[in-house]
Amino acid sequence: MLKGKVAVVTGGTRGIGFSVVELFLKNGASVALLGSRQETVDKALAKLRAINPDYPVIGMAPDLTDYAAVEATMAAVKEKFGRIDILVNNAGISARDPLLQYKPEDFEHIMDVNVTAVFNGCRAVAPIMKEQGGGSIINTSSMVSIYGQPAGVGYPTSKFAVNGLTKSLARELGRSNIRVNAVAPGVTRTDMLVALPKEVLDRVSAPIPLGRVGEPEEVANCFLFLASDMASYVTGEILSVDGAAQT
Repeated sequence: MLKGKVAVVTGGTRGIGFSVVELFLKNGASVALLGSRQETVDKALAKLRAINPDYPVIGMAPDLTDYAAVEATMAAVKEKFGRIDILVNNAGISARDPLLQYKPEDFEHIMDVNVTAVFNGCRAVAPIMKEQGGGSIINTSSMVSIYGQPAGVGYPTSKFAVNGLTKSLARELGRSNIRVNAVAPGVTRTDMLVALPKEVLDRVSAPIPLGRVGEPEEVANCFLFLASDMASYVTGEILSVDGAAQT
């Protein structure tokens, strides 16, 4: 579905991001995998090359909150692969501190990582996509961007901002044939969730109409659809992938 395309995936070393990278590679894309530390990037690359040593994948660890670093990274990817067709802004952090215990510097940090970094990625890749005739940007949102959450106000606030950025850029960049969408996962079986005791996981799963949490591969399938030409007339959408958890 992505044969001949080039993708950049931030937060691609584990969880949903790693599943996106692997699925894109399996579908013919060349991928630049970005992570927060070179050590984790190298581990992810080794894991992918153990699956298929011929995968066209590279890895880097830029500071996504530094626009100059992001711009230089996008230029390096273009230099390596010749173009950038897909950007997945997946990197992000979360917190669940109550408001009266929420430090202002922690709020600022979560907004930097979850919003400023997304802006930087979009800003740096847009000229490349515009020059080549189009592209697809997919941002990782969250179910809490729609419903909020009972503590940790910074995370849902940042994801509300990602939704606004997504919808606004879809309108602005559409005339350059650049589609901008977001995927809003619900509770997904990532490393953090796997570490929970079974009774806690059962309690988390109980309210979900489908009766279980989502798998990273199921969320990755939605990124694949939005990145592919099958979604050529889809832009400005926030695609919920949460098992109808809040309906």
